[in-house]
Amino acid sequence: MSVKKLFWVNPYQTELQTKVSSVDGNKVTLEDTIFFAFSGGQESDRGSIGGYEVLEAKKVGKEISYTLPDEHTLKAGDTVDVVIDEETRLNLMKLHFAAELVLVIVTENYGHPEKTGAHISPDKARVDFAWEGSIAPILPEVGARLNQIIQENLPITSAFENEIEERRYWEIEGLAKVPCGGTHPRETGELGKMRLKRKNIGKGQERIEITFDK
Repeated sequence: MSVKKLFWVNPYQTELQTKVSSVDGNKVTLEDTIFFAFSGGQESDRGSIGGYEVLEAKKVGKEISYTLPDEHTLKAGDTVDVVIDEETRLNLMKLHFAAELVLVIVTENYGHPEKTGAHISPDKARVDFAWEGSIAPILPEVGARLNQIIQENLPITSAFENEIEERRYWEIEGLAKVPCGGTHPRETGELGKMRLKRKNIGKGQERIEITFDK
């Protein structure tokens, strides 16, 4: 039986009381969790379990293993408070979805280039493409389209494609439906204005970096 992943039910929830399912040295699992673990390039949440800082959150099949400091005293069956940093969660969620939109815009309008990598941190996201030459000439158009979608404040649906296998997707009606197991906002307007920057990462490879336009 896998942990119940409440970050899919309510990605805005930042506190939870639950029970410890198992303890193996400094690694614990929980009955329920709001604490997202690194997946699909999206970094893990930051926070604590039972008052102990989570040093690492790692997906293990459908389970999530949390690494705590060696001196923790938690036992299986203990009731614990799980707390995640709200600002980190929201920033990761917004930048993750901005990266998803950039991927859709580029692949659907510029010859379907292959995505070769992605990473989302709380202050910057990136998407890498197989791309000959510089991707810079398309950035103004891609950025304008991205910010237009954000300004339109379109509703975002996030749901299971297959609940047993935990395959999920997000969808904006009339725009795209994309397989994704990350955390997503409810509406595009929550992202705020975004800025794009080009970075060359080697021959035949181009990177688009995404940051908040403050």
